Amino acid sequence: MSQPEPVDHPLSIWIVNPLDDIPGEHLPPQRVWSLARLLASRGHDVTWWTATWSHRRKLIRSVPLGIRDDEGFTVRLVAVRPYERDMSLARFASHRDFGRTFERLANESVAAGQLKRPDIILASLPPLDGAEAAARLATRLDAEFVVDIGNVWPDSLEPSIPGPALLRPLLRWLFLGSMARRRDWLLTAADAVAATSLDCLRGCAASVRADVPAHVAVLGGYPQQFPPPPRIIDHVPTAAGMLPVHAEADAAAQPLACVHAGQLGPDEDIDTLIAASRQLSAAGIHATIHIAGRGQHEAALRNAAAAKGSCRIVANGLLERQAYVDLLARCDVGLVLAKPESVRAIPAEAFDYAAAGLALVSGLPGELDQHIKEAGAGLAYTCGDPSSLTRAIRTLAEDRSRLAICRQAARHLAEAVFDREKTIASYADWLQGLQLGEAADAG
Repeated sequence: MSQPEPVDHPLSIWIVNPLDDIPGEHLPPQRVWSLARLLASRGHDVTWWTATWSHRRKLIRSVPLGIRDDEGFTVRLVAVRPYERDMSLARFASHRDFGRTFERLANESVAAGQLKRPDIILASLPPLDGAEAAARLATRLDAEFVVDIGNVWPDSLEPSIPGPALLRPLLRWLFLGSMARRRDWLLTAADAVAATSLDCLRGCAASVRADVPAHVAVLGGYPQQFPPPPRIIDHVPTAAGMLPVHAEADAAAQPLACVHAGQLGPDEDIDTLIAASRQLSAAGIHATIHIAGRGQHEAALRNAAAAKGSCRIVANGLLERQAYVDLLARCDVGLVLAKPESVRAIPAEAFDYAAAGLALVSGLPGELDQHIKEAGAGLAYTCGDPSSLTRAIRTLAEDRSRLAICRQAARHLAEAVFDREKTIASYADWLQGLQLGEAADAG
Protein backbone atom coordinates (compact mmCIF):
# COMPACT_ATOMS: atom_id res chain seq x y z
CA MET A 1 0.00 0.00 0.00
CA SER A 2 1.35 3.45 -0.90
CA GLN A 3 2.46 5.85 1.82
CA PRO A 4 -0.52 8.01 2.97
CA GLU A 5 -0.39 11.73 2.36
CA PRO A 6 -0.39 13.81 5.60
CA VAL A 7 -3.56 15.83 6.16
CA ASP A 8 -3.65 19.62 6.32
CA HIS A 9 -5.49 19.70 9.65
CA PRO A 10 -4.11 17.07 12.08
CA LEU A 11 -6.59 15.87 14.69
CA SER A 12 -6.22 14.61 18.23
CA ILE A 13 -7.96 11.21 18.26
CA TRP A 14 -8.54 8.95 21.24
CA ILE A 15 -9.39 5.30 20.65
CA VAL A 16 -11.01 3.56 23.63
CA ASN A 17 -10.74 -0.20 23.22
CA PRO A 18 -9.66 -2.58 26.04
CA LEU A 19 -10.22 -5.84 24.12
CA ASP A 20 -8.04 -5.88 20.98
CA ASP A 21 -4.42 -7.03 20.96
CA ILE A 22 -1.89 -4.22 21.16
CA PRO A 23 1.50 -4.06 19.39
CA GLY A 24 3.73 -6.87 20.58
CA GLU A 25 0.85 -9.34 21.09
CA HIS A 26 -0.46 -10.21 17.65
CA LEU A 27 0.63 -10.05 14.03
CA PRO A 28 -0.60 -8.87 11.65
CA PRO A 29 -2.28 -5.85 13.28
CA GLN A 30 -5.93 -6.27 14.17
CA ARG A 31 -8.61 -3.72 13.30
CA VAL A 32 -7.95 -1.08 15.98
CA TRP A 33 -4.19 -1.37 15.66
CA SER A 34 -4.44 -1.02 11.87
CA LEU A 35 -6.68 2.04 12.19
CA ALA A 36 -4.45 3.71 14.81
CA ARG A 37 -1.34 3.11 12.69
CA LEU A 38 -2.92 4.51 9.52
CA LEU A 39 -4.34 7.60 11.24
CA ALA A 40 -0.95 8.29 12.85
CA SER A 41 0.80 7.91 9.49
CA ARG A 42 -1.46 10.65 8.16
CA GLY A 43 -0.23 13.05 10.83
CA HIS A 44 -2.97 12.71 13.44
CA ASP A 45 -2.13 12.54 17.16
CA VAL A 46 -3.55 9.15 18.17
CA THR A 47 -3.85 7.79 21.71
CA TRP A 48 -5.17 4.26 22.27
CA TRP A 49 -6.59 3.63 25.75
CA THR A 50 -6.61 -0.07 26.65
CA ALA A 51 -6.59 -2.39 29.68
CA THR A 52 -3.70 -3.99 31.53
CA TRP A 53 -5.39 -7.41 31.06
CA SER A 54 -5.27 -9.10 27.65
CA HIS A 55 -8.76 -10.32 26.77
CA ARG A 56 -7.56 -12.89 24.25
CA ARG A 57 -4.47 -14.23 26.00
CA LYS A 58 -5.77 -13.88 29.60
CA LEU A 59 -2.45 -12.41 30.71
CA ILE A 60 -1.21 -9.13 32.17
CA ARG A 61 0.14 -6.93 29.37
CA SER A 62 2.72 -4.19 29.11
CA VAL A 63 3.44 -1.64 26.41
CA PRO A 64 6.56 -2.38 24.31
CA LEU A 65 9.37 0.16 24.56
CA GLY A 66 9.59 2.61 21.68
CA ILE A 67 6.03 2.05 20.53
CA ARG A 68 5.56 5.74 19.67
CA ASP A 69 8.60 5.68 17.38
CA ASP A 70 7.69 2.31 15.84
CA GLU A 71 3.94 2.79 15.37
CA GLY A 72 3.40 6.56 15.47
CA PHE A 73 0.71 6.41 18.14
CA THR A 74 0.59 6.16 21.94
CA VAL A 75 -0.83 3.28 23.98
CA ARG A 76 -1.97 4.11 27.52
CA LEU A 77 -2.72 1.24 29.89
CA VAL A 78 -5.58 1.40 32.40
CA ALA A 79 -5.27 -0.87 35.45
CA VAL A 80 -8.03 -3.51 35.72
CA ARG A 81 -8.55 -6.75 37.63
CA PRO A 82 -7.95 -10.02 35.71
CA TYR A 83 -10.58 -12.56 34.64
CA GLU A 84 -10.36 -16.06 33.18
CA ARG A 85 -13.81 -16.66 31.71
CA ASP A 86 -15.43 -14.43 29.10
CA MET A 87 -18.87 -14.92 30.62
CA SER A 88 -18.26 -14.16 34.30
CA LEU A 89 -18.88 -11.53 36.95
CA ALA A 90 -15.11 -11.00 37.13
CA ARG A 91 -15.08 -9.90 33.49
CA PHE A 92 -17.81 -7.31 34.02
CA ALA A 93 -16.05 -6.06 37.14
CA SER A 94 -12.87 -5.70 35.08
CA HIS A 95 -14.72 -3.66 32.48
CA ARG A 96 -16.13 -1.48 35.27
CA ASP A 97 -12.57 -0.91 36.51
CA PHE A 98 -11.57 0.16 33.03
CA GLY A 99 -14.38 2.68 32.59
CA ARG A 100 -13.91 4.34 35.99
CA THR A 101 -10.12 4.51 35.89
CA PHE A 102 -9.96 5.59 32.25
CA GLU A 103 -12.33 8.49 32.90
CA ARG A 104 -10.34 9.64 35.94
CA LEU A 105 -6.96 9.37 34.19
CA ALA A 106 -8.23 11.15 31.09
CA ASN A 107 -9.64 14.07 33.07
CA GLU A 108 -6.45 14.40 35.14
CA SER A 109 -4.17 14.19 32.08
CA VAL A 110 -6.02 16.88 30.15
CA ALA A 111 -6.30 19.15 33.22
CA ALA A 112 -2.55 18.82 33.86
CA GLY A 113 -1.70 19.56 30.23
CA GLN A 114 -0.19 16.09 29.72
CA LEU A 115 -2.66 15.30 26.92
CA LYS A 116 -4.31 17.49 24.31
CA ARG A 117 -8.06 17.79 24.33
CA PRO A 118 -9.30 15.23 21.79
CA ASP A 119 -11.17 16.24 18.67
CA ILE A 120 -12.60 12.73 18.30
CA ILE A 121 -13.17 9.96 20.85
CA LEU A 122 -13.78 6.62 19.15
CA ALA A 123 -15.09 4.02 21.63
CA SER A 124 -15.61 0.33 20.93
CA LEU A 125 -18.86 -1.37 21.91
CA PRO A 126 -18.60 -3.85 23.59
CA PRO A 127 -17.82 -3.33 26.41
CA LEU A 128 -20.20 -0.77 27.88
CA ASP A 129 -18.21 0.86 30.66
CA GLY A 130 -15.37 2.29 28.58
CA ALA A 131 -17.78 3.62 25.97
CA GLU A 132 -19.97 5.25 28.65
CA ALA A 133 -16.93 6.97 30.13
CA ALA A 134 -15.95 8.08 26.62
CA ALA A 135 -19.41 9.59 26.07
CA ARG A 136 -19.18 11.62 29.28
CA LEU A 137 -15.64 12.76 28.41
CA ALA A 138 -16.71 13.78 24.90
CA THR A 139 -19.41 16.03 26.34
CA ARG A 140 -17.05 17.51 28.94
CA LEU A 141 -14.17 18.04 26.49
CA ASP A 142 -16.31 19.10 23.49
CA ALA A 143 -15.15 16.19 21.34
CA GLU A 144 -16.91 14.25 18.59
CA PHE A 145 -18.18 10.97 20.11
CA VAL A 146 -18.05 7.98 17.75
CA VAL A 147 -19.26 4.50 18.72
CA ASP A 148 -17.61 1.57 16.97
CA ILE A 149 -20.05 -1.37 17.19
CA GLY A 150 -18.40 -4.78 17.16
CA ASN A 151 -21.60 -6.79 17.64
CA VAL A 152 -25.17 -6.31 18.83
CA TRP A 153 -24.19 -6.21 22.50
CA PRO A 154 -25.63 -7.35 24.86
CA ASP A 155 -27.87 -9.55 22.68
CA SER A 156 -24.79 -11.55 21.70
CA LEU A 157 -24.37 -12.61 25.33
CA GLU A 158 -27.71 -14.43 25.49
CA PRO A 159 -26.39 -17.89 24.44
CA SER A 160 -23.88 -17.69 27.30
CA ILE A 161 -26.42 -17.03 30.06
CA PRO A 162 -26.35 -19.99 32.48
CA GLY A 163 -29.47 -21.75 33.69
CA PRO A 164 -32.37 -23.88 32.33
CA ALA A 165 -33.93 -22.96 29.00
CA LEU A 166 -37.34 -22.34 30.65
CA LEU A 167 -35.81 -19.63 32.84
CA ARG A 168 -33.86 -18.01 30.04
CA PRO A 169 -36.42 -15.24 29.27
CA LEU A 170 -36.45 -14.22 32.95
CA LEU A 171 -32.68 -14.38 33.22
CA ARG A 172 -32.37 -12.37 30.02
CA TRP A 173 -34.65 -9.68 31.45
CA LEU A 174 -32.76 -9.58 34.74
CA PHE A 175 -29.26 -9.75 33.32
CA LEU A 176 -29.45 -8.10 29.91
CA GLY A 177 -32.31 -5.62 30.29
CA SER A 178 -30.30 -2.91 32.05
CA MET A 179 -27.35 -3.47 29.72
CA ALA A 180 -29.59 -2.99 26.69
CA ARG A 181 -30.87 0.29 28.13
CA ARG A 182 -27.29 1.45 28.69
CA ARG A 183 -26.41 0.52 25.11
CA ASP A 184 -29.40 2.44 23.78
CA TRP A 185 -28.33 5.52 25.75
CA LEU A 186 -24.83 5.26 24.30
CA LEU A 187 -26.06 5.01 20.74
CA THR A 188 -28.44 7.92 21.26
CA ALA A 189 -25.52 10.01 22.54
CA ALA A 190 -23.29 9.17 19.57
CA ASP A 191 -22.36 11.86 17.05
CA ALA A 192 -21.44 9.13 14.55
CA VAL A 193 -21.60 5.34 14.43
CA ALA A 194 -19.39 2.73 12.76
CA ALA A 195 -20.04 -1.02 12.68
CA THR A 196 -18.24 -4.18 11.68
CA SER A 197 -21.09 -5.34 9.43
CA LEU A 198 -24.25 -4.06 7.80
CA ASP A 199 -26.36 -6.53 9.83
CA CYS A 200 -24.74 -5.21 13.01
CA LEU A 201 -25.55 -1.63 12.05
CA ARG A 202 -29.15 -2.57 11.24
CA GLY A 203 -29.48 -4.37 14.57
CA CYS A 204 -28.72 -1.13 16.42
CA ALA A 205 -30.47 1.26 14.04
CA ALA A 206 -33.52 1.78 16.28
CA SER A 207 -31.33 3.48 18.90
CA VAL A 208 -29.35 5.69 16.51
CA ARG A 209 -30.64 9.12 15.52
CA ALA A 210 -31.65 9.35 11.87
CA ASP A 211 -29.24 12.22 11.12
CA VAL A 212 -26.16 10.50 12.58
CA PRO A 213 -23.40 9.62 10.06
CA ALA A 214 -22.82 5.86 9.81
CA HIS A 215 -20.14 3.69 8.25
CA VAL A 216 -19.58 -0.06 7.83
CA ALA A 217 -15.96 -1.18 8.23
CA VAL A 218 -15.69 -4.97 8.24
CA LEU A 219 -12.96 -6.62 10.30
CA GLY A 220 -11.37 -7.98 7.13
CA GLY A 221 -8.32 -10.14 6.67
CA TYR A 222 -4.93 -10.15 5.00
CA PRO A 223 -4.84 -12.15 1.73
CA GLN A 224 -1.21 -11.01 1.43
CA GLN A 225 -0.30 -13.43 4.25
CA PHE A 226 -1.37 -16.56 2.39
CA PRO A 227 -0.31 -18.27 -0.83
CA PRO A 228 -3.07 -18.49 -3.45
CA PRO A 229 -5.05 -21.75 -3.40
CA PRO A 230 -4.29 -24.37 -6.10
CA ARG A 231 -6.49 -24.55 -9.17
CA ILE A 232 -7.66 -27.54 -11.19
CA ILE A 233 -7.61 -26.72 -14.90
CA ASP A 234 -8.21 -28.66 -18.09
CA HIS A 235 -4.74 -28.43 -19.59
CA VAL A 236 -1.16 -29.09 -18.59
CA PRO A 237 -0.07 -26.14 -16.43
CA THR A 238 3.12 -24.15 -16.72
CA ALA A 239 2.68 -21.94 -13.65
CA ALA A 240 3.22 -22.94 -10.04
CA GLY A 241 0.11 -23.48 -8.00
CA MET A 242 -2.00 -24.96 -10.81
CA LEU A 243 -3.02 -28.62 -10.89
CA PRO A 244 -3.89 -30.55 -14.08
CA VAL A 245 -7.28 -32.17 -14.16
CA HIS A 246 -5.83 -35.67 -13.70
CA ALA A 247 -4.48 -34.48 -10.34
CA GLU A 248 -8.03 -34.39 -9.02
CA ALA A 249 -7.92 -38.13 -8.45
CA ASP A 250 -4.70 -37.75 -6.45
CA ALA A 251 -6.20 -34.87 -4.43
CA ALA A 252 -9.36 -36.86 -3.70
CA ALA A 253 -7.21 -39.61 -2.18
CA GLN A 254 -6.00 -37.17 0.46
CA PRO A 255 -8.15 -36.47 3.54
CA LEU A 256 -10.11 -33.25 3.29
CA ALA A 257 -8.46 -30.79 5.69
CA CYS A 258 -10.98 -28.62 7.56
CA VAL A 259 -10.41 -26.03 10.28
CA HIS A 260 -12.51 -24.28 12.88
CA ALA A 261 -10.90 -21.38 14.75
CA GLY A 262 -12.24 -19.14 17.48
CA GLN A 263 -13.73 -19.15 20.95
CA LEU A 264 -15.05 -22.62 21.79
CA GLY A 265 -17.96 -21.29 23.81
CA PRO A 266 -21.71 -21.90 24.01
CA ASP A 267 -22.43 -19.76 20.96
CA GLU A 268 -20.43 -22.18 18.75
CA ASP A 269 -22.09 -25.23 17.16
CA ILE A 270 -19.50 -27.63 18.60
CA ASP A 271 -21.88 -30.47 19.51
CA THR A 272 -23.05 -30.56 15.90
CA LEU A 273 -19.45 -30.70 14.68
CA ILE A 274 -18.61 -33.64 16.96
CA ALA A 275 -21.73 -35.53 15.85
CA ALA A 276 -20.94 -34.78 12.18
CA SER A 277 -17.42 -36.15 12.58
CA ARG A 278 -18.91 -39.46 13.77
CA GLN A 279 -21.29 -39.55 10.80
CA LEU A 280 -18.42 -38.86 8.39
CA SER A 281 -16.43 -41.72 9.92
CA ALA A 282 -19.43 -44.03 9.66
CA ALA A 283 -19.69 -43.15 5.96
CA GLY A 284 -15.97 -43.75 5.41
CA ILE A 285 -15.25 -40.12 4.46
CA HIS A 286 -11.59 -39.28 5.01
CA ALA A 287 -11.31 -35.86 6.61
CA THR A 288 -9.29 -34.11 9.28
CA ILE A 289 -10.95 -31.37 11.31
CA HIS A 290 -8.46 -29.05 13.00
CA ILE A 291 -9.60 -26.98 15.98
CA ALA A 292 -7.69 -23.79 16.84
CA GLY A 293 -8.88 -22.00 19.96
CA ARG A 294 -9.85 -22.37 23.57
CA GLY A 295 -13.08 -22.35 25.56
CA GLN A 296 -15.50 -24.47 27.54
CA HIS A 297 -15.95 -27.02 24.71
CA GLU A 298 -12.22 -27.71 24.48
CA ALA A 299 -12.41 -30.79 26.75
CA ALA A 300 -15.24 -32.33 24.70
CA LEU A 301 -13.26 -31.77 21.51
CA ARG A 302 -10.16 -33.40 22.98
CA ASN A 303 -12.26 -36.41 23.97
CA ALA A 304 -13.65 -36.58 20.42
CA ALA A 305 -10.10 -36.34 19.08
CA ALA A 306 -9.28 -39.62 20.83
CA ALA A 307 -11.92 -41.50 18.81
CA LYS A 308 -10.82 -43.71 15.92
CA GLY A 309 -12.28 -43.37 12.42
CA SER A 310 -11.74 -42.01 8.94
CA CYS A 311 -12.69 -38.51 10.14
CA ARG A 312 -10.30 -37.23 12.76
CA ILE A 313 -10.55 -34.22 15.08
CA VAL A 314 -7.26 -32.56 16.00
CA ALA A 315 -7.38 -30.12 18.95
CA ASN A 316 -4.51 -27.64 18.52
CA GLY A 317 -5.35 -25.24 21.37
CA LEU A 318 -4.73 -21.50 21.06
CA LEU A 319 -2.06 -20.98 18.39
CA GLU A 320 0.39 -18.16 17.92
CA ARG A 321 -0.24 -16.20 14.74
CA GLN A 322 2.40 -17.82 12.52
CA ALA A 323 1.35 -21.33 13.53
CA TYR A 324 -2.28 -20.32 12.87
CA VAL A 325 -1.38 -18.98 9.41
CA ASP A 326 0.57 -22.15 8.62
CA LEU A 327 -2.39 -24.30 9.69
CA LEU A 328 -4.86 -22.43 7.47
CA ALA A 329 -2.44 -22.62 4.55
CA ARG A 330 -2.51 -26.44 4.85
CA CYS A 331 -6.32 -26.68 4.95
CA ASP A 332 -9.05 -26.86 2.30
CA VAL A 333 -12.22 -25.84 4.18
CA GLY A 334 -12.99 -23.25 6.86
CA LEU A 335 -15.89 -24.06 9.19
CA VAL A 336 -17.94 -21.12 10.48
CA LEU A 337 -19.74 -22.62 13.49
CA ALA A 338 -21.15 -19.49 15.14
CA LYS A 339 -24.80 -20.03 16.00
CA PRO A 340 -27.39 -17.60 14.54
CA GLU A 341 -28.36 -16.51 18.07
CA SER A 342 -24.80 -15.37 18.69
CA VAL A 343 -25.70 -12.19 16.74
CA ARG A 344 -22.36 -12.24 14.92
CA ALA A 345 -22.97 -11.30 11.29
CA ILE A 346 -19.44 -12.23 10.17
CA PRO A 347 -17.14 -13.86 12.73
CA ALA A 348 -13.49 -12.81 12.56
CA GLU A 349 -12.30 -16.28 11.54
CA ALA A 350 -14.37 -16.15 8.34
CA PHE A 351 -12.17 -13.34 7.01
CA ASP A 352 -9.05 -15.43 7.66
CA TYR A 353 -10.58 -18.45 5.93
CA ALA A 354 -11.38 -16.40 2.86
CA ALA A 355 -7.94 -14.77 2.87
CA ALA A 356 -6.36 -18.25 2.95
CA GLY A 357 -8.55 -19.36 0.05
CA LEU A 358 -10.55 -21.93 2.03
CA ALA A 359 -14.00 -23.03 0.94
CA LEU A 360 -16.44 -21.70 3.54
CA VAL A 361 -18.99 -23.94 5.24
CA SER A 362 -21.26 -21.77 7.37
CA GLY A 363 -24.40 -22.15 9.43
CA LEU A 364 -24.99 -18.40 9.74
CA PRO A 365 -27.86 -16.81 7.80
CA GLY A 366 -27.73 -13.18 6.72
CA GLU A 367 -24.77 -11.14 5.55
CA LEU A 368 -22.08 -13.83 5.45
CA ASP A 369 -24.40 -16.32 3.79
CA GLN A 370 -25.20 -13.73 1.11
CA HIS A 371 -21.50 -13.09 0.45
CA ILE A 372 -20.78 -16.83 0.17
CA LYS A 373 -23.69 -17.46 -2.20
CA GLU A 374 -22.99 -14.47 -4.44
CA ALA A 375 -19.29 -15.34 -4.70
CA GLY A 376 -19.82 -19.11 -4.95
CA ALA A 377 -17.30 -19.43 -2.12
CA GLY A 378 -18.72 -22.40 -0.22
CA LEU A 379 -21.76 -24.19 1.16
CA ALA A 380 -24.37 -23.55 3.84
CA TYR A 381 -25.49 -25.98 6.50
CA THR A 382 -28.31 -25.88 9.03
CA CYS A 383 -27.04 -25.02 12.49
CA GLY A 384 -27.81 -27.75 15.02
CA ASP A 385 -28.26 -30.42 12.30
CA PRO A 386 -25.28 -32.84 12.15
CA SER A 387 -26.56 -34.47 8.96
CA SER A 388 -26.60 -31.09 7.22
CA LEU A 389 -23.00 -30.35 8.23
CA THR A 390 -22.00 -33.88 7.21
CA ARG A 391 -23.49 -33.38 3.74
CA ALA A 392 -21.64 -30.12 3.21
CA ILE A 393 -18.26 -31.56 4.23
CA ARG A 394 -18.86 -34.79 2.28
CA THR A 395 -19.78 -32.85 -0.86
CA LEU A 396 -16.46 -31.01 -0.83
CA ALA A 397 -14.51 -34.17 0.06
CA GLU A 398 -15.98 -36.09 -2.88
CA ASP A 399 -16.07 -33.29 -5.47
CA ARG A 400 -12.58 -31.80 -5.58
CA SER A 401 -13.35 -29.71 -8.67
CA ARG A 402 -16.14 -27.98 -6.79
CA LEU A 403 -13.81 -27.56 -3.82
CA ALA A 404 -11.22 -25.87 -6.02
CA ILE A 405 -13.82 -23.51 -7.50
CA CYS A 406 -15.06 -22.56 -4.01
CA ARG A 407 -11.51 -21.95 -2.82
CA GLN A 408 -10.73 -19.64 -5.73
CA ALA A 409 -14.00 -17.77 -5.18
CA ALA A 410 -13.28 -17.35 -1.47
CA ARG A 411 -9.85 -15.88 -2.21
CA HIS A 412 -11.38 -13.47 -4.73
CA LEU A 413 -13.98 -12.43 -2.11
CA ALA A 414 -11.18 -11.72 0.34
CA GLU A 415 -9.25 -9.62 -2.16
CA ALA A 416 -12.24 -7.70 -3.50
CA VAL A 417 -14.36 -7.13 -0.38
CA PHE A 418 -12.56 -8.27 2.79
CA ASP A 419 -9.04 -6.88 2.35
CA ARG A 420 -8.30 -5.11 5.64
CA GLU A 421 -5.87 -2.64 4.08
CA LYS A 422 -8.72 -1.35 1.89
CA THR A 423 -11.44 -1.42 4.56
CA ILE A 424 -9.26 0.37 7.13
CA ALA A 425 -8.27 3.07 4.62
CA SER A 426 -11.96 3.72 3.92
CA TYR A 427 -12.69 3.78 7.66
CA ALA A 428 -9.91 6.32 8.31
CA ASP A 429 -11.17 8.52 5.46
CA TRP A 430 -14.67 8.53 6.94
CA LEU A 431 -13.49 9.13 10.49
CA GLN A 432 -11.24 12.09 9.79
CA GLY A 433 -13.88 13.50 7.47
CA LEU A 434 -16.27 13.89 10.41
CA GLN A 435 -14.13 16.72 11.81
CA LEU A 436 -12.49 17.96 8.63
CA GLY A 437 -15.89 18.33 6.99
CA GLU A 438 -17.06 20.44 9.91
CA ALA A 439 -13.95 22.59 9.65
CA ALA A 440 -14.60 23.15 5.95
CA ASP A 441 -18.24 24.06 6.64
CA ALA A 442 -17.19 26.50 9.34
CA GLY A 443 -14.62 28.06 7.01
